[in-house]
Amino acid sequence: MMKRRLVPLWLGAAALVSAADPAWSPDGVQRALEDPRNELPKLARDGLGPGGGNRFFYFPTHDEPATPATWGFRFETIEFSSDDGTRLHGWFIPARSEAASGTVVFSHGNAGSLGHHLGFVMWLAEAGYHVMMYDYRGFGKSGGTVDRGGMVRDVRAALDYTAKRGDVDATRLVSYGHSLGGAKSLAAIGGRPVRGLRGVVVDGTFASYRAMARLIGGQLAESLVTDELAPKDYVSKLGEVPLLVVHGTRDEVVPISQGRELYRRAGGPKTLFEVEAGHHGDSLARDGGRFRKRMLEWLAARMPR
Repeated sequence: MMKRRLVPLWLGAAALVSAADPAWSPDGVQRALEDPRNELPKLARDGLGPGGGNRFFYFPTHDEPATPATWGFRFETIEFSSDDGTRLHGWFIPARSEAASGTVVFSHGNAGSLGHHLGFVMWLAEAGYHVMMYDYRGFGKSGGTVDRGGMVRDVRAALDYTAKRGDVDATRLVSYGHSLGGAKSLAAIGGRPVRGLRGVVVDGTFASYRAMARLIGGQLAESLVTDELAPKDYVSKLGEVPLLVVHGTRDEVVPISQGRELYRRAGGPKTLFEVEAGHHGDSLARDGGRFRKRMLEWLAARMPR
């Protein structure tokens, strides 16, 4: 999905260039956009404005294709506010066990809404963890509009809300983010420590917005986005909170080199799961859930009774 969203970044820039001079052929436009000496990339940047490509990282929807009840789980619909008053919507799914091992706060990837991401977390509720999942501003039933800094604040708000619940042990929290959710989580937690956080898990997460833009749209696309709040600049600030990086070797959206870069930059306790033949959305579920079991073992080691 990220690749599909970044394509308009290149196409929009190409359209700006072509409008300036209709004589340009598609091949000529591409060569011009890739040439740092050419003035046409500047025209594209001026047309979109500073950081104008940032918005192409997000593809929110407002539908609800499923709920935890679709999977046979009890759940509570929740509402809470980000620090700027933006109202956020989410679901709290109780653990399917007499006593929860901990509570996982899940931050989903860049596309869709909550109902599209249930497969990433329902197994955790089955395994004995409470799960709190939510939509960022501009996604699903949450209010506001999509904004990079605002979404980072939403991650903090979700962790704060969860810690204050009476049915949650605030000393046994886990942050788990997939793809863009991992990027937002690293920026949120690296920017402000979270009390009671026992571990941070990121799955298929990139290190740099600009690196991802370059991968999809070349030098021009890279120049149209910023690396403000990039995970690479915050992963080293997690302190002593253990980090688990999960990444598939065949991730077709975020290259495994991005996950390796996050792992390399992390300064505290860290673990890397390289999932052979894993793709962007199935690394933990592959091979009969082998890496799900390993993740549960990793969590248990950080939550002694």
